[in-house]
Amino acid sequence: MSKVKYRFNTKSLTYEKVKVSFKERFLQILSYLATGIVFAVITIALANKFLPSPLQKKQNRELEVVKLQYDLLNKKMSQVETVLNDLQDRDDNIYRVIFEAEPIAGSLRQAGFGGSNRYKDLEGYENSSLMTETTKALDRITKQLYIQSKSYDDVIKMAKGKEKLIASIPAIMPLNNKNLKHAPSGYGWRTHPIYKTQEFHPGMDFTAEQGTPIYATGDGIVEVADAASQGYGNHVVINHGFGYQTLYGHMSKMATKPGVKVKRGDLIGYVGSTGLSTGPHVHYEVIKNGEKVNPINFYYNDLSPEEYQIMLELSSKSTQSFD
Repeated sequence: MSKVKYRFNTKSLTYEKVKVSFKERFLQILSYLATGIVFAVITIALANKFLPSPLQKKQNRELEVVKLQYDLLNKKMSQVETVLNDLQDRDDNIYRVIFEAEPIAGSLRQAGFGGSNRYKDLEGYENSSLMTETTKALDRITKQLYIQSKSYDDVIKMAKGKEKLIASIPAIMPLNNKNLKHAPSGYGWRTHPIYKTQEFHPGMDFTAEQGTPIYATGDGIVEVADAASQGYGNHVVINHGFGYQTLYGHMSKMATKPGVKVKRGDLIGYVGSTGLSTGPHVHYEVIKNGEKVNPINFYYNDLSPEEYQIMLELSSKSTQSFD
């Protein structure tokens, strides 16, 4: 029930009932509505500006979850990289050393990806940096895993050929221990027996009686068996594969010929003094990947640790070679 309003009339000094016309009432209602609408619009505008909508709240929650997942992914990839680095280190310094293979170059393992615009599609977003760095890390790990996988393929092949490698490495002395007359002249700088000058001796000289048997020190194929080299006289060169060759010089007689497959311990010739020599002996060389190396490092099938130490000391003394 609407309240009746009265107004005091100062002239008549009486209260008179206030009569409101329809028009006045209508305008009054409109003013109320307009005020309410203006207030509502301002409130909504301020809310939209300073308060997130339900949709925005949902999107923000989802964005936070995505950022958290990216962070967790980066941590996991960091752990994977640590494990991968360990695998690479083992591959280069253990597995490939065992099989005498060259380590994979670091420049190959760490090589980047070409193209400056590779990650262009990830630019222009609020979290572009996070997405780009994560994608780069994933690409880097993927490439390193591929290279490591190919490396292990090579290691497996080398492992399957390990038995052949072990048999091929020159791992014994070319003469039987009991036939040696005295300690061999070793690898290194020695006095030349004829010219009396200091020259580098690229092998070891084993002195023995004329005609003492000389044996192949590892499995392989005879490449040379002739006297074409004036210095070595009658000599034999065996290719053992895996980068190894051995040379046996100054033979009195050769017991093999080029193309013959030999096994470790097979007879290939006899001690002599042909070529540039001052007495019966065999000049023995080990060649690895084209370079002449110290043969004393390859007698582990013949000598005990004590015998090896004695030979190492004797052969390292600065003596005169026999060729």
